[in-house]
Amino acid sequence: MSTLRNKVQLIGNLGNDPEIVNLDGGKKLAKFSIATNETYKNQKGEKITDTQWHNVVAWGKTAEIIENYVTKGKEVAIEGKLTSRSYDDKEGNKKYITEVVCNELVMLGSK
Repeated sequence: MSTLRNKVQLIGNLGNDPEIVNLDGGKKLAKFSIATNETYKNQKGEKITDTQWHNVVAWGKTAEIIENYVTKGKEVAIEGKLTSRSYDDKEGNKKYITEVVCNELVMLGSK
C-alpha cells in the first residue's frame, strides 16, 4: 500500500497550450493546467457545474509527448503525485503553489 500514499488521477481539459521549458542538458519541463468538472443538482433541482483548476508539471519524455501532441482544449487523463512549494514574488511576498507532478498521461477524446 505504500505506493498509494501520494497518488493523483485526474481527467480534464487543458485550459491553455502547455508551456515548454528547455533546461540545461536537454531536459524538458511542461507546465499546464487542466479543468475538471463535477455536475450536480442543487436543492431547487437546478443543474450546477463546479469547475476546479489543477496545475500540472511533467518532465523528460512525458514533457516531450505533451509538447508534440497536447494543446488547449484536449481532454487528458493524468496520473502523478501532489507537491507543494513556495516562492517569493517581485514584492517579496511569499506565495504557495500546489501542483500535480505528472508521470503518466493518456490523450482522450478527439478535441
